[in-house]
Amino acid sequence: MSALNGYRGLFGQLGELLNHRYLISNLVSRNLKVRYKNSLLGIAWSMLNPLLMMLVFTVVFTVLQGGMDVEVPPAFILAGLLPWNFFAGTVTIATGSIVDNSSIIKKVYFPRESLPISVMLSNLVHFVIALPIYFILATVMGIPGAENGSFFPHLLWLPLIIIVEAMFTLGLSFITATINVFYRDMQIVMETLIMAWFFVTPVFYDFEKTFAATKIIFGIEVPISRLAFILNPMASITSAYRDAMYYGRPLALDFFLRTAITAIVMLVIGYWFFRRNNWRFGEEL
Repeated sequence: MSALNGYRGLFGQLGELLNHRYLISNLVSRNLKVRYKNSLLGIAWSMLNPLLMMLVFTVVFTVLQGGMDVEVPPAFILAGLLPWNFFAGTVTIATGSIVDNSSIIKKVYFPRESLPISVMLSNLVHFVIALPIYFILATVMGIPGAENGSFFPHLLWLPLIIIVEAMFTLGLSFITATINVFYRDMQIVMETLIMAWFFVTPVFYDFEKTFAATKIIFGIEVPISRLAFILNPMASITSAYRDAMYYGRPLALDFFLRTAITAIVMLVIGYWFFRRNNWRFGEEL
């Protein structure tokens, strides 16, 4: 009976979100307008920001590398930067989304989860807007997938990869946004953690070419490369994007399936944690 009530409660919550879909749409629109208010280039920064970052990393690894045998093509970097910016931008902003909207929360009732969801959707808009720039550059530069003719069929995986990343990102955002209401240090912690997370995720380097597959630790052979992808879902997600968008090859389905399950679990736990504590938001803000 309790399980049945739980299902009814879950569907009731999802139904409430659906009834407030226009509110979420307005919040997404507001986020986009606020982000580029008084900006000369406006939403064009969605495309220019990853391009500028790509140029920085390209210069570092081609001009300033000092003879290191590292080849990092610009399109390779961009294929990793775009999904990373979607993830990092969402989690960073969503962590403070409840606290930053405390005045609204105190005045009117609405599903509080609308705030992190709207942040994720607005950053998804930026991501989708920037994708055409990547495909133009990829076509011009002649990436491996375009050269061997296998580029376009594997793009059919792209919507599924985006959904998996969105679920993982939103689940984590629910958790960090909730914790930030009770412990405001969470915003600073996440900014630092995201920076460290960036360097352990193969955004601007090929993990398999940069690090050894195995390493002897305390006399035990440890599969470093495999563990890095198991313990870091963003590593697997980034590699999946590159398989589809850069190399034009089949996904590593074992890792991707594991990551998809991890994303679903993260979303369920994050949403449960958020709903369990959101009734206390008003008194804490």
